[in-house]
Amino acid sequence: MRNEDNFSFLIAHYSLFWYSMIKVTRLNGTEYYINPHQIECIEIRPDTTLMMLSGKSHIVREEADDVLGRIEAYYRRICPPIIQE
Repeated sequence: MRNEDNFSFLIAHYSLFWYSMIKVTRLNGTEYYINPHQIECIEIRPDTTLMMLSGKSHIVREEADDVLGRIEAYYRRICPPIIQE
């Protein structure tokens, strides 16, 4: 495989990685990406807490409605529309 092919391969996988995540912010201001498929539930206590399928939890700055909006936008990106308007 040529170097150009390797570079294109890495760029494609790097883009796919970020495309398959949603961005959230820790309470300290650090932004990071999380896999929305792994979120089991979202709790408001009073901070927004993402409970993961693994049992781990992530406390984020975003309001629960903002996280839900990002998850909805994510699914709109990856799923073809079922009903055409």
